[in-house]
Amino acid sequence: MPAERIPLDDGRWHWQHGPIDIVVQAEGDAPALAEAHEAAWQRFAGILDELVGELRLLRLPVAPRQALNGPMAQRMWRACAEASSAVGSPFITPMAAVAGSVAQELIAFYQRPGIRRAWINNGGDIALHLAPGEAARVGVFADLARFDPLSHRGPLQTDGQFEVRAESPVRGIATSGWRGRSFSLGIADSVTVLAASASQADAAATLIANAVDVQDEGIRRLPANECKDDSDLGNIPVTVDVAPLAPTQVQHALAAGVLQARALQREGLAWAVALVCQGQWRVVQPLSLPVQGDPAALPPTFTQGHAVGSVFA
Repeated sequence: MPAERIPLDDGRWHWQHGPIDIVVQAEGDAPALAEAHEAAWQRFAGILDELVGELRLLRLPVAPRQALNGPMAQRMWRACAEASSAVGSPFITPMAAVAGSVAQELIAFYQRPGIRRAWINNGGDIALHLAPGEAARVGVFADLARFDPLSHRGPLQTDGQFEVRAESPVRGIATSGWRGRSFSLGIADSVTVLAASASQADAAATLIANAVDVQDEGIRRLPANECKDDSDLGNIPVTVDVAPLAPTQVQHALAAGVLQARALQREGLAWAVALVCQGQWRVVQPLSLPVQGDPAALPPTFTQGHAVGSVFA
């Protein structure tokens, strides 16, 4: 089946090809926008075939000098290899960064004069372009199990928000968790990472969400290949259900995730992280911001409470 594109309201586009499902929005001069949209669309139409051609290697654990050829595959491998090394080389395959890497590939076509800002939202993994002086408001929907797009009329209310400004180093946002569309080894409802690129954010979110974990009889796991026969995780147990846990258990799980997040942050692979599990939040503040009071307090860049964001993680 060929790639499809459908115009949406507010100048947005919906592009789909097989499992790749993205929303594109950009603002700027009409000629620049038209050229960027067309160039990005032409690139999008070939991405799936390019990835399928290297799928066997992309499903293997990251290893030195992996013989990947395409720019997409190499970006996926690089993001996962760097993140894995930063946290002591736990299991990860390049597929952990596929959604963010697709978004990162496409946003490059909007980084041109005449375009003020743009974002590629690939199922919640987002790549941004912000010209000097511009900003984007991002909303976080913390518990994907409660998300039913058919039940919403009008703008979606989010559980938290933050603003990304052009002067910050953030150009990528990604969210992972056991309730999401991909498997997780941990019990986080969501882990949202802000990073320099969408591919970095995607790999970091995967590893941090895997680390949000404890041993408890209320957690049910199954081998990944029993849940999906072609999973790149093989027979590794993945989380399929989490009963309500004791608050102290949730605290221990989040603390483990925070440690993972800080390790990635020290290596420059994550700028800030928001972790959510069973109603409890933790935020790892940017290293450039002073930590005052409770280390779990929200930084000035992040606020909780219902509001509407312009893009969603």
